Amino acid sequence: QVQLVESGGGLVESGGSLKLSCLASGTIFSISQMSWYRQAPGKEREFVAKAARNNRTEYADTAKDRFTISRDYSKHTVSLQMNSLKPEDTAVYFCKANRLATPQGVSDYWGQGTQVTVSS
Repeated sequence: QVQLVESGGGLVESGGSLKLSCLASGTIFSISQMSWYRQAPGKEREFVAKAARNNRTEYADTAKDRFTISRDYSKHTVSLQMNSLKPEDTAVYFCKANRLATPQGVSDYWGQGTQVTVSS
């Protein structure tokens, strides 16, 4: 049974930093891409950043120059270093694993989310 578990969320003042982590556990052969999304109250879930197997990364405009995504391929983990946080970054942050291969096949998986709250 594959699980994605996020950690590292919390309350931080505007201008502060947080580092989120996500661990994919279970019998995993490979993960094509790992991403971060977020969902603020009353809004749709939105893309934040992704890291593909070829080390290619991509960021939403709102995350560029402030957030850094990194992966440990051998440990099936992904992290998101968030600096210069703003109140508008307040949201539940979700980890996603795209095309995760297990003995049962290939599928996408989501974590349960971790709350990030930035106070002004």
